[in-house]
Amino acid sequence: MGKGRVEAFSDGVIAIIITIMVLEVKVPEGHDLAALTPLIPVMCAYVLSFIYVGIYWNNHHHMFHAVQKVNGAVLWANLHLLFWLSLLPAVTHWVGENHLAAWPMAMYGVVLFMSAMAYFILTRVLIREHGRESTIARAVGNDFKGKVSVVIYLAGIALAFFAPWGAAALYALAAGWWLVPDRRIEHLVEG
Repeated sequence: MGKGRVEAFSDGVIAIIITIMVLEVKVPEGHDLAALTPLIPVMCAYVLSFIYVGIYWNNHHHMFHAVQKVNGAVLWANLHLLFWLSLLPAVTHWVGENHLAAWPMAMYGVVLFMSAMAYFILTRVLIREHGRESTIARAVGNDFKGKVSVVIYLAGIALAFFAPWGAAALYALAAGWWLVPDRRIEHLVEG
């Protein structure tokens, strides 16, 4: 079957995720700059989560650009990814409202870890559907960034209980690494 509906549905869900996240950001109480101070943790959590959702949307778009068809396994793997991404607004709000407390930071890491695992599963299902010599298989390669990111998320989860700011720094580090564009799919599709 064609891939268009999967892409459209995924785009819609991701747009809703971003909308829910921004709706959790409350208007400051007061009329001066000091009124913004309590919102700093909330805004930091929102910005990091927005970046993560953007990274997943961008990579999802590129990945589906490199495939021609989907099957039932792809549909379920895609829903699995969207499920974990849909939890980002809840953990983002929890982190922001609790000023990087241990459990919220750990759960934020769990959602990042599970999102990464779901993305990995989706790539493997797509590769199985298209073959080991397909554009998607060649583009993904050994997925070094994906594997290192999973290790960073696990380290962040553990660190959250001892140094929540350290966990936040690790999560931001992983996001920063993914902001560097990966042109493998573009080069293979256009070449």
